[in-house]
Amino acid sequence: MSLAFALSQWCAAQGSPPPLATVEAYARASGNHRVMAVRIGKTLFKKPRSAQILKVYVDGFGRHEIAGLMLSGVKFHRPLNRTAFVDEVVGLVQSAFGAAPVEEVDLWCVVPLAVGKGVIVSGDLAQPTNRTVFTVTTRRGESVRALRSRILSERGVYWDSKWTNQALLPSQGCNLKRGKCQGRYVP
Repeated sequence: MSLAFALSQWCAAQGSPPPLATVEAYARASGNHRVMAVRIGKTLFKKPRSAQILKVYVDGFGRHEIAGLMLSGVKFHRPLNRTAFVDEVVGLVQSAFGAAPVEEVDLWCVVPLAVGKGVIVSGDLAQPTNRTVFTVTTRRGESVRALRSRILSERGVYWDSKWTNQALLPSQGCNLKRGKCQGRYVP
């Protein structure tokens, strides 16, 4: 179902435009269980997030469903240090589990790659347009405390060290009022 069709159906049924969370959920949903992706998206977009959510997908076969959340590693809505980023990740994962009966949530963060003029960016010969800088997989049942601890101790998690050092603020010794610690990632 296209976004335009979904929005026109909503307006016809409700007599008013849909909430922004609904628009964002439809625009960013994908996967072979897209209805479930929209459901998760509606939950995630209900409140402002520190990290920009680029895509919410749910793929599945039979009763097995896995959700994926792709975040932008360059478009934070507020400055984040490593601890705040981990808190954001844990919150997103827990919200996804709360919104849908998925078995697992894969979350990854990407940064854009420079692509030259004339380079093929779609299809079988496509060149990559982004690079993964953080990834974690969480199975349903892992506690918030265990997930947070696992991410902070880097067990079963990928952190790109260059991105971490450039995009995330230091956890200590940062003084934003004096203009220090302004994390900016340069791919």
